[in-house]
Amino acid sequence: MAGRGESRRRVKAASSRPAHAGPDTIIQGGKVITCDAGGSVADALAVKDGRIMAVGKGADIAGLADGHTDTIDAAGRAVVPGLIDGHAHLDREGLKSVFPSLAGCTSIDDILQRIEALAKQKSPGEWIVTMPVGDPPYYWDVPDNLAEKRLPTRWELDRVAPDNPVYIRPIWGYWRHVLPICSVANSLALEIAGLGPGMEPPPEAIEFETDPETGQFNGIIVENTFVPIAELGYFHMMPRFEHADRVGGLRAAMRSYNACGTTGVFEEHGCAQELIRAWQAVHDAGDMTVRARLMFSPSWLSMGETDPARVLGGWAAWLGGTGLGDDWLRVAGLYTEFGIGAENRLRARAAPYTGWAGFNADCGVPRARMRDLLVAAAEADIRIATIEIGYLDLYEEVDRIVPIRDRRWIIGHLNCATPDQIARIRDLGLVMTAHTNRYIFKDGHRTREQIGGAAENTISPLRSLREAGVHVALATDNVPNSLFHPVWHAVSRYNRVSQDAIAPDQALSRAEALRCATIEGAHLTFEEDVRGSLEAGKFADVAVLSDDPLTCPEDTIKDIVAEITMVGGDIVYRREET
Repeated sequence: MAGRGESRRRVKAASSRPAHAGPDTIIQGGKVITCDAGGSVADALAVKDGRIMAVGKGADIAGLADGHTDTIDAAGRAVVPGLIDGHAHLDREGLKSVFPSLAGCTSIDDILQRIEALAKQKSPGEWIVTMPVGDPPYYWDVPDNLAEKRLPTRWELDRVAPDNPVYIRPIWGYWRHVLPICSVANSLALEIAGLGPGMEPPPEAIEFETDPETGQFNGIIVENTFVPIAELGYFHMMPRFEHADRVGGLRAAMRSYNACGTTGVFEEHGCAQELIRAWQAVHDAGDMTVRARLMFSPSWLSMGETDPARVLGGWAAWLGGTGLGDDWLRVAGLYTEFGIGAENRLRARAAPYTGWAGFNADCGVPRARMRDLLVAAAEADIRIATIEIGYLDLYEEVDRIVPIRDRRWIIGHLNCATPDQIARIRDLGLVMTAHTNRYIFKDGHRTREQIGGAAENTISPLRSLREAGVHVALATDNVPNSLFHPVWHAVSRYNRVSQDAIAPDQALSRAEALRCATIEGAHLTFEEDVRGSLEAGKFADVAVLSDDPLTCPEDTIKDIVAEITMVGGDIVYRREET
């Protein structure tokens, strides 16, 4: 993997540019928000050989040009470092168009017309699989978004597609963070899946909805879990995401993230082998337009009775330290969580297929064995990430055996943290990512009700963390994919349900929030010296924006998009071309 995509891109760029002393590109006439330590603002910047050559006053930078320099007029717009998403799940964005959409349907009849049209394109027996009912990216208010306030039944689907198995997929529940999630299958699909008379009772999290008059299963599958089980456990024979879908999806998703000014992603939740393989294919083709840093999500069940701690020494060669890869794609470190419950064991039956997840459902280890695994990881210099603050005690235990301070072990998806926990996080040198899409915008009101107003300042305590010296990066979790939503959350603290600010004392300034979306994202992967701010010598990863995040109306921050996005000195996105 190392170097192949990078070298192809650089050779291509070099062949199109004659050798010369001046910069390859100058961006001038803008407000260059550097996100450097001093918060400096400049007028222009120069790029040469994929890196920033100089940042400064417009006249000074213009004086560096020669006859081979391209000039971009920013027309007064804000110019910022390319954004770095601390917990992106970028791959999911590209998978959303693999199956036909039901977006825009406002009634059951609308849905049936879509299914009927698809059936006309299929031979008898071919599967019809669609995206969920509702509108992306959140899929709010299903089924109340339909005139009938309910989902179609299997018999209604039978009428328009009697000769084809039909399955309307559930959402990936973390898009909405509201339960339940629902899918629908017609009679032929249920028969093929073995969901008929005599079927085994479903897991506790799944309910097979029945007709109130006949008591028959009506084809609607209700799941009280955010991660779908039914489509992995029951409908494993239907069409699903193939390798080519994942590869093509990554290419499309990178363009979508570039359109938001994002030039780098960190996948701290870990990637399964099938997703890493797709990333490698895109990289080897020289098609990377986003710098990706991946952690590994292991499948412990596939290893039988092997003690997880025993395998880490062998993994150190590719997961230890900075791992394997180059400036475009790198894999390093390990994601883990507590235990493998019954639901995840059922999901893991589909392995090596992971569905929407992209990570293995069986990546957890029992609590009793976790300390030994983490100690072995520390000894092998394999960095650990989790999304549970309950790991803090374990991290401290490990640190007493093998010091981990300043190895930047991770606690992601920050929900709540008390002053005591923040101090302990600081003392361990841990780094964090904040999931503001969930814990401020969508669920902040619930958390406030649960913990009480007196503890409100523990909810996504960004101000307290920064004042303590803890490095925190913003992240999207792909809900939606623009980092300007988390920037807006960090500044406004707005909650969509309560329509007020959640823990307003924890708000960040606009400049601070922008740093959390840029240089702090680079800090997550030990790269603050090479990217994340607009300074001479760093990668020329740059975004020219539609609005100025430091001065535009507060509610406009979330709607900011890129006019131009540059990665490694190459323009990878122009809004005028879309």
